Amino acid sequence: MNQEKIGKFIAKQRKAKELTQEELAEKLGITKNAVSKWERGLCLMDMSLLKPLSEILEVSVNDILAGETIEKKNVEKKCEENVIKLTELVNLKSMKYGIIGMALFFIILVIISTCKNISSSSLVSLLCAYNCVTFLSRYKVRKDKTDLLTGTLFFIAVVCNTIAFILS
Repeated sequence: MNQEKIGKFIAKQRKAKELTQEELAEKLGITKNAVSKWERGLCLMDMSLLKPLSEILEVSVNDILAGETIEKKNVEKKCEENVIKLTELVNLKSMKYGIIGMALFFIILVIISTCKNISSSSLVSLLCAYNCVTFLSRYKVRKDKTDLLTGTLFFIAVVCNTIAFILS
């Protein structure tokens, strides 16, 4: 989903309806700042607001998700694209909670290893493995080659650190 494109589309449609950000926010029961963030492409709206937003702006939900008015002949194709993109977005959000959980787990391990004077090499492996999984998972969703390269480098670090641990 192209947040910036969606935001510009929302702003254009809002202005065409001669609504201020504050008026649109009031109709949706949210803050003016939330509308501002959408329109600047900083974030997307909560999905529960898609239908009311589409009704207020008098456009389809698909138009909002595409960030443009969709021609009738392309509606089916765009609809499928939007569903796939929404699924990817949900996967990224669920991955965020996994990352937070792993970070908390890592912090607890660091505290325990410090208190019990345990070698930190296993923690370095754990941190590298965590980063490897994180970046490779992001690559799977976003197809950004930087994520693939970073994940691969962390994988190499895990292998090297594990070999060094075994040999020592």
